[in-house]
Amino acid sequence: MAGWPRGAEVTLFDEAVEAICAGVCRWAGVPLTGPANRAMTADLVAMVDGFATLGPRHWRARRARGRAQARLGALVESVRRGDATAPPGSALAAVVEHRDVDGEPLDRELAAVELINVIRPTVAVGWFVTFAAHALHRWPRHRAALADGDPGFATAFGHEVRRFYPFAPFVGGLAVGDLTFRGVPIPAGAMVLLDVYGQDHHPDLWPDPYAFRPDRFVGRAIGEFDLIPQGGGDPRTGHRCPGEAITMAVLTLLATRLARLDHRVPDQDLRIPLHRMPTRVRSGFRLTVDGSGPMS
Repeated sequence: MAGWPRGAEVTLFDEAVEAICAGVCRWAGVPLTGPANRAMTADLVAMVDGFATLGPRHWRARRARGRAQARLGALVESVRRGDATAPPGSALAAVVEHRDVDGEPLDRELAAVELINVIRPTVAVGWFVTFAAHALHRWPRHRAALADGDPGFATAFGHEVRRFYPFAPFVGGLAVGDLTFRGVPIPAGAMVLLDVYGQDHHPDLWPDPYAFRPDRFVGRAIGEFDLIPQGGGDPRTGHRCPGEAITMAVLTLLATRLARLDHRVPDQDLRIPLHRMPTRVRSGFRLTVDGSGPMS
């Protein structure tokens, strides 16, 4: 934000994913700056944008994954040769130093995949940051409370953004064996879909589910099977994202900074198509940074 020129228009989605990519790569021990960071950001965004898709986006995601794996694999090999260093305690160091049960290191490709599995989902938080800006624009009454820095309200706001906005409308998997769920037979190999959007908007769980109300999460503990924007169950044993706490930390921090930013939202296409997966704000959410004056 400090580098955004006053009076200029920026596209929040593009800025958010690039900033998050730079931050998580620095944390992971992957040295990327300038054009290298922008190239990695573009590939990571393509990977996330190709999630559960067919056609051009799927193939763009595959090509992007290949480029990212090649870059990170080369970095791993460089560290092993001694041509580069991995900061102690970093994800890069953990991948380089890991040994399997036979004492063998990870091969280059698998090491690169493990690094991508740390970096890619963190960059995906940029989707939620853009949704947070969309929510603050549509319901500006929440802006002052978020800007005040109350961590309880910031957490509630972050949960409501993840509940209300459909990043991943559903997740799927194959049944590994014959089973029955509530009297319905599911044969082995059948595709089972979890309706994430329906669950997170079910009126039995969320009164007035299509209203954006962060207060519904104030003082409320999150159960394993109620709010499931990133999967359900225990992340240690079930299909729930183990990075959910990191998502919330990044989202609440950046949403609070957005609430404090003096800016205007010009006319644009702010629709969020529900037929697209993963969906996003069509315009990327453009904003104009003001130097002074009231927040709008």
